[in-house]
Amino acid sequence: MLRLPFCNLVTRWKLAIRQRNTPAMSLKMRKSKVNHPVPECAVAACMWLLGGVWTPNLLWSLSSGPRRFGELRVDIPGISAKMLSVRLKEMEEKGVVVRTVLATSPPSAKYSLSELGLELLPAIEAIAKIGYRLKMQGELVKTWK
Repeated sequence: MLRLPFCNLVTRWKLAIRQRNTPAMSLKMRKSKVNHPVPECAVAACMWLLGGVWTPNLLWSLSSGPRRFGELRVDIPGISAKMLSVRLKEMEEKGVVVRTVLATSPPSAKYSLSELGLELLPAIEAIAKIGYRLKMQGELVKTWK
């Protein structure tokens, strides 16, 4: 399993503070009230998947139903055929996308979201809403300067 370096960021930070905490320092370290993240942090793994280049765009395009490779290239302007192929394979390996080979001549395939992929959609919608608010807040800050 891929271990992401920022999963234990809080734990490493606390360790660094403890190492610097000498008798000359008057601050006492309080015990944390939150559970420490496990080495294979589930949140970090999910964000790593969603943070991949073009991944949110692909999930959004597939949210309306199955799409073929060429249709996805039209849906997502700017994505190269190689990058689309790489992302689709990654998402298929992670169980987010299902690839169905069609019995056509020449052979083709359609891609759709798996149950796991469908579960990601509310998270993406929530992130999009927050991103929109942050963008609007940033535009408001720009106009005040």
